Amino acid sequence: MMTALDLPGNASSVHNEGRAARSAVDRARRQVATLVGAEPTHVTFTSGATEAANHVLTPNFRMGKSPLAVSRLYVSAVEHPAVREGGRFAADQVSEVAVTPAGIIDLGALEAMLQAHDRSQGLPMVAVMLVNNETGILQPVADAARITHAHGGLMICDVTQAVGRMPVDIAALDADFLFFSSHKIGGPKGVGALVSRGEVLMPAPLIRGGGQEKGHRSGTENFYSVVGFGAAAEFAATAITERNEAIAALRDHLEREMRLAAADVVIHGADVARAPNTSFFTLPGLKAETGQIAFDIEGVSLSAGSACSSGKVGESYVLTAMGQDPKTGALRISLGPETTGDDIARVIAAFARIAGRRKLADTAA
Repeated sequence: MMTALDLPGNASSVHNEGRAARSAVDRARRQVATLVGAEPTHVTFTSGATEAANHVLTPNFRMGKSPLAVSRLYVSAVEHPAVREGGRFAADQVSEVAVTPAGIIDLGALEAMLQAHDRSQGLPMVAVMLVNNETGILQPVADAARITHAHGGLMICDVTQAVGRMPVDIAALDADFLFFSSHKIGGPKGVGALVSRGEVLMPAPLIRGGGQEKGHRSGTENFYSVVGFGAAAEFAATAITERNEAIAALRDHLEREMRLAAADVVIHGADVARAPNTSFFTLPGLKAETGQIAFDIEGVSLSAGSACSSGKVGESYVLTAMGQDPKTGALRISLGPETTGDDIARVIAAFARIAGRRKLADTAA
């Protein structure tokens, strides 16, 4: 990004400075595409995953030059709010697909809903995230895609929490579109990407204007952030397995010590496949907002669920969807490539102190 600051040209200009900027954008597009096994020409830069979700979640598509109608959106009950809100679909065009108590989409329910879908009104669209943003639980996206495509539908996948934490390949997922944000892989905030499987089937533009991004997303590119996004994607694509095995080992050690300090701690998703960097737990008797403050005082920054809701701390719709009581809530610990054993030791010590104070309070009551 510092190097890009020396490139003053607009990437849409044809003069020498513009071509230099375009070259940097094209390189970033290749880097982002490589991270998810896509073609560079299938990457559309956006302001982030939320914009990408609102772009692709629309009833209005085109197959080449012909309009293609999508009449209903089916979303899993644990999707990120950017997807659960339905994008450009009307509220009565959005249906929620239940998840199992383990937090995994109920494929039987999805099959039944698509079986009942009225194709004469338009195609169905299904949106299932690869990794849940609160629990870290992996979803069976390829299986959901198989069911969706068997019913002539479109498969949309939010991979925001997955990229950089596991190999992601758009073909292996069998998704028609996927999207993610730069800052989840260490890049700058305020930039993301919508990635398509091909170029023939595309949603109607959300932002119109000068025709940048091949007409799919108008507006001068966020040049410096796009370059940073590309650099972060290149790093995230290297040594994924080794890096995340180390992160998973730290997470597993943390959870073992949490159970020793508080035998009644509930670690959500511990019995199913999860991303290596996430631990989502409930400490009975400790409300999420109280726990968040207590850990903050200890110098540990945790999230009460997703960190994408403008500082809101409320009941977790994810826990509700899993059939659990959301009133106490849960706290999310996120680890990264720079997390050390010393960091984990500090969290364990803080957890033990907080759990101990909770026990004393219970005894006094």
